[in-house]
Amino acid sequence: MSFTAAIVGRPNVGKSTFFNRLLEQRKAIVDDVSGVTRDRQYGVADWNGKTFNVIDTGGFVPRSEDVFEKEIRKQVLIALEETDVIIFMVDVATGITDLDEAMANMLRKVSKPVFLVVNKVDNHDRLLEASEFYSLGFENIYFLSSISGTGTGEVLDDITRLIQDDDVAAGLDNQLPKFAIIGQPNVGKSSLLNALTGQERTIVSDIAGTTRDTIHTHYNLFNKEFILIDTAGIRRKARVDEDLEFYSVIRAVKAMDEADVCLLVLDAVKGIAAQDLSIFAMAAKKGKGIVVLVNKWDAIDDKQTNTARDYEATLKKRLAPFTDVPIVFISATEKTRIFKAMELALEVYDNRQRKIPTSKLNDVMLKAVEAYHAPVVRGNPVRIKYVTQLPVVVPSFAFFCNYPDDIKAPYKNYLENQLRQHFNFSGVPVRIFFRKK
Repeated sequence: MSFTAAIVGRPNVGKSTFFNRLLEQRKAIVDDVSGVTRDRQYGVADWNGKTFNVIDTGGFVPRSEDVFEKEIRKQVLIALEETDVIIFMVDVATGITDLDEAMANMLRKVSKPVFLVVNKVDNHDRLLEASEFYSLGFENIYFLSSISGTGTGEVLDDITRLIQDDDVAAGLDNQLPKFAIIGQPNVGKSSLLNALTGQERTIVSDIAGTTRDTIHTHYNLFNKEFILIDTAGIRRKARVDEDLEFYSVIRAVKAMDEADVCLLVLDAVKGIAAQDLSIFAMAAKKGKGIVVLVNKWDAIDDKQTNTARDYEATLKKRLAPFTDVPIVFISATEKTRIFKAMELALEVYDNRQRKIPTSKLNDVMLKAVEAYHAPVVRGNPVRIKYVTQLPVVVPSFAFFCNYPDDIKAPYKNYLENQLRQHFNFSGVPVRIFFRKK
């Protein structure tokens, strides 16, 4: 299920600190100066075995003429439309302000669940002061401290209760591989879909964001069958100026949850941008297969013998550390190598489904462990005794050893590289866990 939560509120109430806590990493910049967060941040939170998307928005300032605040206000409005639950954050240290009232008035009209989160409640006196926020009239209210984590569990519990497990339908579409075509506006996603199907399935123009809705296409040609998802979808909403980038990212994030393999389309002329890297990283974190399609390759002039090789090397450097990803140079308009791209996507899909017999896995990986032992822990050698593949969708492996908490990232990377070297997991994230033997 694609479930998204947006954190909204006025500037400097601690939205980014809360965002970082949900993701368990310092992804958003945090500072005491208001208005630090201008670009949206996207991430995936995990709680009680359930995952959901999180968006950290900039501080909402109504009727401001400041160019950044106008842009932030526009994106907050989009977030309200596109998400499943809204986390409205306020600050007990400053109490209810006019900006809080303005935001509350807007959120009372929203039909989606709104969680009022009173931040910086880190002692008993502030807990008493926080009671004034009941006057804002929201049913779900929480008192917490983002910086210490106190009280965040209750919010997460209630968010995950809203996430319903999808019933697996028995239809054909649920048995077929699903490929999501993702990427920035105007890189040629819809042109690729039309070229593959041989039909004008979607409207194509040079105007970024022509595709208004996510489109599912059943592909059944040349003995290959799968579902293609065109994700550029942007819907026009009344009284909302469109922010193409924001819409496209939200839709791409939601399509990732549905897909088995993500086809990341890049513009060969413009190259890979920071937003592409962000979407790539999120797809990897969600455990999706990935194929990178460099579109408009016909527009590159003065191609030499090694142009594609050098371009690919530059791309993989930007995509590091997950570089075991197929990269195909295509032209959707010329139909160059587009069917090879689909063949590679099907291979990645098969790689994601691959199950390694336990006997073969142990035979190969225990030899790799013997060839390069894990570093010694407090004078004691780390001994890995057994390896097994876990029964989950994303290829995941459990290594049973005597000191599971002391094995560091470099050795974990070594084991992943050995898995990739001996078993074909090209284009697929591999997860490794260490457990006590």
